Amino acid sequence: MNFSYESLPTQWVWIAGALYGVTMAWVLWRAPWSWLREREHLHVFLGSCVALLLMWSMRASAIPGLDYHYLGATLTTLMFGWRLACVALCLVLAGTVFNGASDWQVFPMNALTMVLTPVLLSHAIFRVVDSRLPNNIFVYIFVCGYFGAGAALLGAGGLTSILLVRGGVYSFERLAYDYFPFAPLMLFMEAFITGMLVAIFVVMRPNWVSTFDDARYLKRRP
Repeated sequence: MNFSYESLPTQWVWIAGALYGVTMAWVLWRAPWSWLREREHLHVFLGSCVALLLMWSMRASAIPGLDYHYLGATLTTLMFGWRLACVALCLVLAGTVFNGASDWQVFPMNALTMVLTPVLLSHAIFRVVDSRLPNNIFVYIFVCGYFGAGAALLGAGGLTSILLVRGGVYSFERLAYDYFPFAPLMLFMEAFITGMLVAIFVVMRPNWVSTFDDARYLKRRP
């Protein structure tokens, strides 16, 4: 999911820039920077950015503008919270611009579709689980991790497809033939990788996952 500058109407680029600027200004102002003051947390944050940049560089494309790669939005949301997740993924997206894999002019539009949309969906699912479902580690892993990752990628891909169709870049029939048949495979891979990593982290390194409280999810019952 990576727009090119030529694929979008100019007014869309300006609107996306305004939305991105306002949203990220608020995110940067309210982000929990104190969490990164701990050296281990900072190392995990920066290491995750580097790892995701490498994974975003390994992509396949059926048609221009719709690339296939691991997104990682749900994983970073669960690990760092949604605000720091937006910061992390925007740094990763900036890295793709720097290495020439993405056009800088459409950075805001790519950020809205590949960063803000999946991160906010992941956060919304976490909030539902946190407030309405039992405090159970398996609920956290399978609903927040596996299901959340699939839903986040589906939301990002769906929004990108709608914009490409509305912008006249591709017809719905073209997407239905060249893109949609591969979507279930990508959803499965996104969910599997994210769920596996979430399970490993909450068991081996629960302090790396800011949204996970081991005292709450692993409490002993009398």
